[in-house]
Amino acid sequence: MELFPSLEKAYSKERLTAMQAQRLAHEISFGPVVFQVSRLMVKFGIMQLLVDAREGLTVDGVAARTGLSRYAVQVLLESSLTIGTALCDGDRFTASKAGWFLLNDPLVKVDMAMNHDVNYRGLYHLEEALLSGRPAGLKELGEWANIYEGLSELPAGAQKSWFDFDHYYSDASFDGALPVVFACRPRTLLDVGGNTGRWALRCVDYCPDVRVTVMDLPQQLEMMRRHTAGQRGAERIAAFGIDLLDADAPFPSGFDAIWMSQFLDCFPEDAATGILARAAASMDGGATLFVMETFWDRQRFETAAYCLTQISLYFTALANGNSKMYHSADMTRCIEAAGLRVEKAVDGLGKGHTVLVCKKK
Repeated sequence: MELFPSLEKAYSKERLTAMQAQRLAHEISFGPVVFQVSRLMVKFGIMQLLVDAREGLTVDGVAARTGLSRYAVQVLLESSLTIGTALCDGDRFTASKAGWFLLNDPLVKVDMAMNHDVNYRGLYHLEEALLSGRPAGLKELGEWANIYEGLSELPAGAQKSWFDFDHYYSDASFDGALPVVFACRPRTLLDVGGNTGRWALRCVDYCPDVRVTVMDLPQQLEMMRRHTAGQRGAERIAAFGIDLLDADAPFPSGFDAIWMSQFLDCFPEDAATGILARAAASMDGGATLFVMETFWDRQRFETAAYCLTQISLYFTALANGNSKMYHSADMTRCIEAAGLRVEKAVDGLGKGHTVLVCKKK
């Protein structure tokens, strides 16, 4: 398995002492407790108090400021102390470096909300999902074949956390991706799986001549229309409804560029290959296909690879039961099997995104 050098160094040799390894094993066994304690330390405002109080706060001091019982504060602080997000000096507690990141890292906030509001109960069914190949945990949110069918109907909290999660990972990459896409001067662009139209809006704002067609499920297109209505350039955004899992549904032809952002990770390899093949069939010799994904093996920082490989299990348990965050070699194999070739890979966009620039063979 090929990995970026920073990841190969981290994953090819044992890094922990026996005591550290034992500690990690116990952290894993208490993972659900650690998660909920840490989430509530932020929600109840305790972590903010600890960050702000340079001299530290006693249990009674935190209880007085939060309105929580002394017992509630005590169990949360003692747990956080051993988790490593809090420190104590005598009877006074302060935040550790990990506690500061828990409070202030925007990616931690997005991931924590996603895991609590969308994934937490569903992951109880992970074993069933792995054995059946179905998103067995999705029933905790609603009765749909996959989560994409139900996005417009998710409970309000879960829907907000899902879109915050999706947009955080994608939006930061757009500034870097736009010059890559528009280097080929497309006049027409097909946005496959365009969701709420955020990329389409960025395209029509970036280039006054381009016309964008968002292709997605009909219920998603209704959300896209609401989101883009009245926005600058919205008159150059069209919609094309399709069930992308229908292998007989052809792509519309005649586009200069086809864009797939954080899209193919929603499908297993055989389905991804089929979608790419239908895209290739719609392309003429001058058209370019762009695939943007957060490939876990192409991350500069090991923490990013860790996050991405855990996100794969959201796809297993809740999204569709059979897709994942891809290793770039797996995606390249799908692209080549579909009759395309990767001309170049542009790494390091946004939060660890890569754009694969593809042409027909």
